[in-house]
Amino acid sequence: MNTLSLSGWRSTALLAIALALTGCASLHEKDPYEKYNRSMFEFNDAVDRNALKPAATAYKTVLPSFVQTGVSNFFGNLGDVWTGANNFMQGKGERGFSDLTRVIINSTFGLAGLIDIASDAGLQKHNEDFGQTLGYWGVPSGPYVMLPLLGPSTVRDVAALPLDIAADPWGEGISARARNIGVVVRVVDQRAVLLDATNLLEEAALDRYEFIRDGYLQQRKSRVFDGEGSRKEAKAARQDDDEPTAKSISAAYDDPEPAPATAPEAAKPATETPDVKETPAPPVSSESTSK
Repeated sequence: MNTLSLSGWRSTALLAIALALTGCASLHEKDPYEKYNRSMFEFNDAVDRNALKPAATAYKTVLPSFVQTGVSNFFGNLGDVWTGANNFMQGKGERGFSDLTRVIINSTFGLAGLIDIASDAGLQKHNEDFGQTLGYWGVPSGPYVMLPLLGPSTVRDVAALPLDIAADPWGEGISARARNIGVVVRVVDQRAVLLDATNLLEEAALDRYEFIRDGYLQQRKSRVFDGEGSRKEAKAARQDDDEPTAKSISAAYDDPEPAPATAPEAAKPATETPDVKETPAPPVSSESTSK
């Protein structure tokens, strides 16, 4: 979420790296900074209850569903640009070309991304960021960290955030006010999508902090290797995957080449029908005529 400036992201990344260096002996632990993380979780939860959740509820109640879908599609289309770049950096060329094809199709025929035509055409949407790219090439996630306002993360993902923010195409060539309004709308829209899930979570009798932490860590590990256990397994799974790509969809719409014309066969002479000898009618007897 683009709620911090780039310089702020750099400070946050440096802080996270410093925390990692001071806690190297605890890197094998899932949550060595649990005391700090729980305090930050309570702060974020208070902000969410008093500001973000009411705004998201009003957004979902007032705006028609097609408007909400259009907003999600628009920002999702912008996100496909960086997703494609990360797929290329991970060596997933076909997925990278597919992501960029999605951007071209949705930006032109989809009214600047408001309509997701590419998904209807069979081009699957992916979700990649630089933290996943680092993880794909073997950078460990490091300890779990709860960031102010931004929520769950890890040391690796926090260190990758400055590049993720800098590569976001939103805000290029527009005023600061328009950019900030777009950031707020984007955050509220994403929070509105999660309303039903968080309502169920709040009603459940469990430790919400642990539930969110464990769920986030599992999700990030799954995303790094596309649902597989390692980079090697992910690569093998992609080879066996029948997921449509830009190339396969383009080939499906290509007109088949016309069959080569064959030389006309020589006209065959009409076969003569054999002469059929007529059998003479039997003579009529006088008896039969007299009757």
